[in-house]
Amino acid sequence: MTTYHALVLNLHQPHGNLEHLLAQDEWAAREILYALDRMPRALWGYEDVARVHLSLSGTLLETLSDPAFQSRVYGVVDCGALLWHLQNERLFRVLGTGYYHPVLPLIPEGDREQHIARWLGIGRHLFWRPGFSGFWPPEMGFCMELIPLLKRFGYRYVLVDSAHVRPLEPMSWQALRYRPHIARWGGEEIVVIVRDRELSDAQESGMDFGWFHNEVRERTKGCDFAPLVTTCTDGDNGGWFRNTNAHGNFWGVFYREFLEQARGENASVRPTFIDDYLDEHGAHGRVHVETGAWNTGWHDGVGFVQWTGSAPQREALANAAAASGRLAEARTRLGDRAQDPALGRAIEETCWHILRAQTSCHFYWGDAWVSRCDAELAAAGAAFAAVEEALTRPGGANALPGRAAAASRETMQADQGRAGASPDGGGRGDVQSAPEPEAQGQTVSHAK
Repeated sequence: MTTYHALVLNLHQPHGNLEHLLAQDEWAAREILYALDRMPRALWGYEDVARVHLSLSGTLLETLSDPAFQSRVYGVVDCGALLWHLQNERLFRVLGTGYYHPVLPLIPEGDREQHIARWLGIGRHLFWRPGFSGFWPPEMGFCMELIPLLKRFGYRYVLVDSAHVRPLEPMSWQALRYRPHIARWGGEEIVVIVRDRELSDAQESGMDFGWFHNEVRERTKGCDFAPLVTTCTDGDNGGWFRNTNAHGNFWGVFYREFLEQARGENASVRPTFIDDYLDEHGAHGRVHVETGAWNTGWHDGVGFVQWTGSAPQREALANAAAASGRLAEARTRLGDRAQDPALGRAIEETCWHILRAQTSCHFYWGDAWVSRCDAELAAAGAAFAAVEEALTRPGGANALPGRAAAASRETMQADQGRAGASPDGGGRGDVQSAPEPEAQGQTVSHAK
């Protein structure tokens, strides 16, 4: 019996991080860019067996599609060509996610919708497709309340961590972990794909195919069904993925040997796309997924302690939620007046600063990056002042006062210098689209 393996890689860089690293730690920036560029290069020639799922945050896509950034790193990586190669659906399946990479259960419900919708805007634009089948919750932060929202956006399945999945009907340990299931909430159902936490830890830290093969065989030997083993890690962090030596990184040491054996007639473990597995084997059994995230180097994901463990972290999250609430109330009070172009720009600017404040990285590193959330909320507050001014003028207003409108334009123009694509996938600057992919894969096989 064949065991199927779904490889999932999360790729995220917060807003401005690669630009900052290029100025302050150029080699670290190069390592990240090489790690991204290496993925398609390592798989050329293996289109018959290689199967990789990718989650790319909106801020990373925004950076890679920014013409100014593309010009800056052209001698390091050709970002336009990279985006083109990632469109190759013989090798890659792109997963939807949240634009600014927030821990979705920790932010207001209305903001969850904004993050998901805005990512779809840039994802559809850059990858030349109308929809995406799978959803990657940033930091694997999931709660059952997300299900109706994900279904409304057309997602077929969502990835969750094995530590949080509870069966609602009798099933073996192997079936719980190595079969897709159905989760239901609010009258909607979605397929749940379970990440194997321990095998994912090994994937993150480094493993060879022999060890992986034996471990998978032992874990699935009691299965009376075709198992789906799913491993999920970051794909651009850590020495295992960033190592530029093909003899010392994930692609050259582990995955290439995996692909070579997968070509054999008697291969017992084969890579697969999750959609292909679901089409052939379906989903079985109902489960409940407890609220939580994936494990980090310090915490197990229960209670989101990595992002909420300190008072400053919790205070910043509360401040972001309060700012979001004030904006939502203002939109309701303004009604049709919010359609005014100048006022609409101030509302939109306020909104995306709040969304960017919710980036998980601002809370991941304890208190070290909380100030970045504070800075985004301060910028949101400055933009919101124009909205408040419209609300407090006698009789309301159909346009912003000249001073407020000018302030809004100045803030937006300043941000245009930092990012080339807007949160909805349009332009705060022109976006260089990747060309539509060729039907056949590339034949070049060298890697950085």
